[in-house]
Amino acid sequence: MALFGDERRHTGLARSLHYRWFTDPATRLRHPAEDRAAHSRLIAANLHAVYTRDGAGSRVGEIVTALLAASPEFAELWREHLVPGPYCAPKRIRHPEVGLLELHCQTLVDPDQSQLLLVFTAAPGSESHERLRLLSVVGDLGLGV
Repeated sequence: MALFGDERRHTGLARSLHYRWFTDPATRLRHPAEDRAAHSRLIAANLHAVYTRDGAGSRVGEIVTALLAASPEFAELWREHLVPGPYCAPKRIRHPEVGLLELHCQTLVDPDQSQLLLVFTAAPGSESHERLRLLSVVGDLGLGV
C-alpha cells in the first residue's frame, strides 16, 4: 500500500488498474510523462493477451468493451493487436513523498493465470533502494498515500 496507496477503495471496473489507466488521468501521474506512451502500449498488450485467452465473455472482455467505448487512445492501441514481451521491464514510478523510484519488476502468476502479482525491487545501495526504505517507514507511520 505504501507504493500505490490503498487500491481497495476502487469499485466496479475501476478496480482494474488497466481500466483506470485509460479513464482516470490521475492514475498516470505515478509515471514520468516520457514513460506513459510505452506504459499505455504495455497495458493494451497485456489486456489483448488475456482477452485472447479468456474471451469476450470474461471480466477482461467487460473491461475491453468499456475501454473501447471510453478511450480513443485505447481503441487505437487495441487495433494494433499488440503482444506483451516475456518479462516485466524496469519501471519508473514517481511517489509523492519520496520522489522518483527506478525499480526492477518481477511478475508472479497464479496457477490458473487469472491473476498477476508484480514485485518491485531496487538495486541495493541505489538511491531508489534508499527511497524504498524510507517509504517503508513513511508507510508504517500512516503517512503514505
